[in-house]
Parts: sequence; structure tokens; C-alpha cells
Amino acid sequence: MTEATSESGSPLEQAVGHRFRQPRLLGEALTHSSAAGGAAGRGGVGQGYERLEFLGDRVLGLVVADMLFRRFSSEEEGALARRLAVLVSSEALARVADVIELGRHLVLAKGEEESGGRANPATLADACEALIAALYLDGGLTAARGFVERHWTLLMDQDLRPPQDAKTALQEWAQGAGLPLPAYTVVATAGPAHEPLFTIEVRVEGHQPAVASGRSKRAAEQAAASSLLGRLSER
Repeated sequence: MTEATSESGSPLEQAVGHRFRQPRLLGEALTHSSAAGGAAGRGGVGQGYERLEFLGDRVLGLVVADMLFRRFSSEEEGALARRLAVLVSSEALARVADVIELGRHLVLAKGEEESGGRANPATLADACEALIAALYLDGGLTAARGFVERHWTLLMDQDLRPPQDAKTALQEWAQGAGLPLPAYTVVATAGPAHEPLFTIEVRVEGHQPAVASGRSKRAAEQAAASSLLGRLSER
């Protein structure tokens, strides 16, 4: 850790409420791929957080799904699924990362640092998922659940109505207008393999298409749908 570690743990460990028995796991969760390998990683971490990110995504989904299932006992699957999609989104993860000041603890290569990597929402979201996985591997589901429940309950409290994502709203608009379902097409892919940028076009019969980009196909589709909805609402 960059900061001095007290008996109660480093500042980040205090923020997440867990003292790591395996500090290497925390180091790996904080290491961006640009700084992974050999001495570049914190504490000699040899790889970045991508593998942990994969696991953390699943752990977060399980805990949040359980929270929603128990809290909204009368809601149907569709409403629960929409809530889940919002709560496990990159936007939600980045917000939690900001709360615990995760960015200041990240290990980045010089170029990534200079390009604003510590404040990059996509980087913060990925690292937050990796942190959840590290908590799970070090302290079991209890440690991961404690962190998720503490921070995601606050997000859940901010809007008790089932959110409707842009893709669903656009689909319902098309159906209400008697049109075929919206069609989504990947028109371009750019960026490195570990951080791609997808450009998606969405078409609704009889209307000009909308194009948007995102770090995942889902994010790009949502952005494109939102753009087209905005245009349709102006008619």
C-alpha cells in the first residue's frame, strides 16, 4: 500500500470495511492492465484486474439480485430485472468507486495516469468490480456482501420505482406505433482488446437511425436508443 497501514488496515481497507489477509489480492484488484507485469504491479503483482473484474461482476449480480428479491417481494421478474440492470451498471459501480475514493489507490502506467485514468468512469467501474472479487476471495461471500449491501442499499434507496431502460422504452414506443422492433447493428469497433469502444446504430422503420458509442455493446445500444427516443419525443 502507498499509505501507511495501521492495525485497522490501510485507508482503503478501512473504507471497504475489510482487512485483507492476502494483500496481493487487493494489489491485483487495484492494478490497471497498463501497469501490470513484473515490478510495475503493486507489490509485484503480475497481472491486472481483468480476471477479478470477471468474477466481481458475478458476485455483485448475485448479491444485488438477492437484495432486490427480498426487498421487492411483490414485483415481477421484469421489474426486478430492470432494477438489477441499473444497479450493476458501470454508472453505479463508478459512483461507489467515487464514494470510497478508489481512483487515488489505482496503480496506473504513466500514460494512463496522464490521460486522466484515475477519474475515468469506465476504469473506476472495472476496478470496483475487481475489488468486490478480491473481497470475495479473501473473506468469502460475507465480506463481499457486507461491502455491496452497505453501498448498494444507498443506491437502491434513491429511486424505489422500477427503472425503465432506454432499449425497453424504445421497444415499447415502436410496438405502440405498430412498427417492427428496433434493430441494432454494430457499425464500428475501436480501441485495444481490453478496453474496446463499440459504435452501434439503431433503426426504427420509417425514422432516421441514431448512432452512439460505448465501452460495451450494451452501453452503446442504450445510448443509441436514448438518442433516438430523444429525437422521437421532439416530434
